[in-house]
Amino acid sequence: MPSSTPPGAQTTLDDVLFVLRLADQVGARLWIDGGWGVDALMGGQTRGHGDLDVAIEARHLSPFLAGLSDHGFVRVGEDGATAWNFLMRNATGAVVDLHVIILDANGDGVLGPPEAGQAYPAESLTGRGKIADRIVDCIAAAWAVKFRDAYPGDADDRADVLALCRRFELPVPDQYRS
Repeated sequence: MPSSTPPGAQTTLDDVLFVLRLADQVGARLWIDGGWGVDALMGGQTRGHGDLDVAIEARHLSPFLAGLSDHGFVRVGEDGATAWNFLMRNATGAVVDLHVIILDANGDGVLGPPEAGQAYPAESLTGRGKIADRIVDCIAAAWAVKFRDAYPGDADDRADVLALCRRFELPVPDQYRS
């Protein structure tokens, strides 16, 4: 996956609401992931965000990308980008981190070549949250915690994990215990 959000990127609530409206307009279902996904689960914004992580089905990607491009978003040439995980940025610094999936027969969101073994398990795609006054699909709380436990977390990850564990009464992973 791409290594990081570009320096100076800032993705605001207004940016997120724009992306959600665009997805509605082109008929693309999005699952909110990352920090904004945590905020959706928590019911409100808890911190600033450099990007908006979204999982999107491959079959909806072309019209969604066309819509982003029509509104000034361009692909970021970052290390580690692939056809199924890449960044789009606009002139104001908003970044959309796209995770392109294909839903398999089990409902898992396969990310990239199936032999690579990367997927959003079907259960992870069952989250529901709220961003502003909108109900959104997002990564389920237990999976948001599990995904953050798969790599060394930073201060934002720690805050996200602790908030989710408190709110949803989930066990705190070892790396996030003080």
